[in-house]
Amino acid sequence: MTGTTGFADLVGDGGIVIGLEAGHKDGLLTALCAQAAAMTGLPSSLILERVRERETLGTTGFGQGAAIPHARINGLAAVTVAVARLASAVDYGALDGDPVDVAVLLLSPEGAGADHLKALARISRALRDPATLAAMRGAGDVETMRHIIGAERDRRAA
Repeated sequence: MTGTTGFADLVGDGGIVIGLEAGHKDGLLTALCAQAAAMTGLPSSLILERVRERETLGTTGFGQGAAIPHARINGLAAVTVAVARLASAVDYGALDGDPVDVAVLLLSPEGAGADHLKALARISRALRDPATLAAMRGAGDVETMRHIIGAERDRRAA
């Protein structure tokens, strides 16, 4: 079977929020970084600083209402992912101009070059799939979201 693995295995306990109230891009980033801080034990301010630094290089809002803010952080033990579906979309400065309502924060150890890129590719592949993105938007609870982002999807053309 031709397929691709989702990314649920990268999302730790407490790593999924459904109905996040953000209000604006910085509110979204702040909330995701606080979520990641609870998962990693690193200070939220450090995570937010690194994510904001990365965001100055170019938007991580890649289109279709999805964004993958990401950063490499010294002292992080392993690749860590936090997922949020927002209650209301926010202006993110995405490439296509669409507001963002699904965000996946990717944090990697400073020296995890290949692992970071592989994780980013897995997340990007999932979020570029219209069926996966639609299912994420419709997920009513954390367990459903985890199933959606972990599902093996058939990528063959019909």
